[in-house]
This record gives sequence, C-alpha cells and structure tokens, in this order.
Amino acid sequence: MHTMNTYKLLTTLFEYKAWANDTLFSTLAALPPESHEREKHDATRILNHVYVVDRIFEANLQRQPHDYRALNTTATPALADLRAAVRETDRWLLSYADTITEAELAEIVEFTFVDGSAGRMSRGEMLTHLVTHGNYHRGAVGRILSQIGVPPQRDTLTVFLHRPEHLRADPI
Repeated sequence: MHTMNTYKLLTTLFEYKAWANDTLFSTLAALPPESHEREKHDATRILNHVYVVDRIFEANLQRQPHDYRALNTTATPALADLRAAVRETDRWLLSYADTITEAELAEIVEFTFVDGSAGRMSRGEMLTHLVTHGNYHRGAVGRILSQIGVPPQRDTLTVFLHRPEHLRADPI
C-alpha cells in the first residue's frame, strides 16, 4: 500500500498527473485509425492546451520568459508528438515538485499572463493549479471518449494509489 505524507503530497500528485496523462494518451492512441477523426482532434486540442499551460507555468516557476501568446497553439500537433512532449514536461514537473522546499512553495512569483495582465501566485499555488487544471481537462477528454463508446477512464487518484505493485513502474 502506498503511504503519503504532507510534505511529499505534491510529488505524489505529479506522479499521479503523469500516470493519468499517459493512461489517457494510451487510450487515444488505441482508437482505430481513420475513425472518430473529429473527436480525436478535439481531444488533442484539449490536451495540447494543458501542455501549453504546463509549459507557461514551468517558465513562470523559473522566472523565465516563454514564447506563448495564447493558451493553445495554432497548429495541432500529432498525438504521438504531443505525448512525447507531455512526458518530458511531466518529468520536469515531477522533479521540480520532488525537490522544492517548503520555503520555496510559499515564495510569491510575479509574472504576466498571456493576455498581458499581471499575475502573482506562490509556487505552491502554481503547482496546485497545474494538477487541478490537468484533471479538469482530462475529464473533458473523457467525456468526448464516452460519447464515442469508449468506457470511462479509471484514472482517479484512488485508482493510482491502489494499482497493483507490478503497475507501479516509473509513471512516465
């Protein structure tokens, strides 16, 4: 059984996020080719939006500029390319969450939203936003999948925490 303490909660949540992302990408990749093109496109757009927001906040957490001027890209990436990019970002976020200190979590970072307005959040708030934002949009993709007859994803935190030992390999 997996145990969790408060200090490592963010690490666990980012392990979960990476696992849930990968689970969803596997489901999308398994859809028959040449079928449900509109739904696959819509799902990819949603997941690309999550990726873009993750990358924006990755830059914000490091107080670095980013090149995004919108919350999604104009072009829609291929699902396999997006999956690889998401895995890379999930690895970065997991490493960051695993090494951040309590003092750093409380530190306020000022940044600019893509619409030009000023933003001000603690690092802990930013990380929490990324976890909840991803959950929200994975749910939207799950709804799209259910409309084409794909059974609901079993990608909740409880399923992640209680998965069998042989499925506990590196989540990304």
